[in-house]
Amino acid sequence: MRILIAEDDRVSRVFLEKFLSAYGTCDVAVDGMEALDLFMESMKKKDSYDLACLDIMMPKVDGIKLIKVIRTMEKQQGIDPEQRVRIIMMTALADVDYVDQAFALGCDAYASKPIDTARVEEVLAKMGFSKK
Repeated sequence: MRILIAEDDRVSRVFLEKFLSAYGTCDVAVDGMEALDLFMESMKKKDSYDLACLDIMMPKVDGIKLIKVIRTMEKQQGIDPEQRVRIIMMTALADVDYVDQAFALGCDAYASKPIDTARVEEVLAKMGFSKK
């Protein structure tokens, strides 16, 4: 399984990479623009990500814009909704509007920070992902 992690906070980024590496290979981006570059490169190589964990508040391109671009690119490529990357939004924000907006754009799940690993493991299991 290929995983994209987009997180600007170093501590959260390191934690997520260590936690999610039990599920697959992780590529890590420090901001939304770098995440977008990694996603576009994976599509060009026909080696798409299976899972993307995106922070909502990131420099350059925020998580909301990133979801919008990812879903638009998948649609343009004719990717079936069942085959598209699963997206988990992760944020410390308690703003319901951001969460609602993320789901409206195609987010699959939401996790608040600090991350509850047991809860995220449940979400990953429901998505059909298991540890390697």
